[in-house]
Amino acid sequence: MRLALISDIHANLEALEATFYDIADRSVDRIVCLGDIVGYNKDAAACIALIRGADCVCVAGNHDLAVSGRITTRNFSSVAARAVAWTRQQLSADDLDFLESLPLKANVGNRVIAVHGALHPEADCASVRLDNDKQRMLSFDALMTHPSGARICAFGHTHHARVYEMRPNRVAMHGDAHVSLRDDAYYLINPGTIGEPRSSERRATYMILDLERRTLTTHYVDYQASADFVASHKPGLASRFGLTGLTSRLFG
Repeated sequence: MRLALISDIHANLEALEATFYDIADRSVDRIVCLGDIVGYNKDAAACIALIRGADCVCVAGNHDLAVSGRITTRNFSSVAARAVAWTRQQLSADDLDFLESLPLKANVGNRVIAVHGALHPEADCASVRLDNDKQRMLSFDALMTHPSGARICAFGHTHHARVYEMRPNRVAMHGDAHVSLRDDAYYLINPGTIGEPRSSERRATYMILDLERRTLTTHYVDYQASADFVASHKPGLASRFGLTGLTSRLFG
């Protein structure tokens, strides 16, 4: 099974469309979305439609939770809180119901556990950042004792592509674009962000996880450079990436 891991779209339709075009050429079996479909940018409804049309495995991000009213924006920045309030007014009842229905965690074939923020138990685990050793160890501990037996947890929220490997007496971070996964190790993997970069890397980033070959590859999409291409194909976008056509185009 080959999974495309995406996260933190943040209503950036241009970036999501370009990323889907890139994924469509890479023979994946399923897209796994690690949350924050909405927030910050203006095209929340269109991004929700593409995610739903792709039949993604999808978990809730903290922005998804806030827009649907499942959490407050008390711990959000003022900019993020204003974006949440504005986005809520732009979405239909059906869109809001979809966001409200998203789980905090998803089990992909007992091979991968998908979360937005953290795997370890927290009252608001979607808002926990795995950005330090202590937090990552808590999620590694939860992964090692998870009843599924999975050795991989995919997470988002930090907007930085990272691969953390845990073997006996050692935790290491891999910075290479291509990583071979060990059978005896546990992994926390973050595919970065599709639509809201927080570093000098301005391209959309996602990862393809090949569970049979035990490989993980980071891909980069220059969605600004792809804008003219995507725009020129817009008449066919509904059939290629719409509610009825995306799954067959990507996975057929």
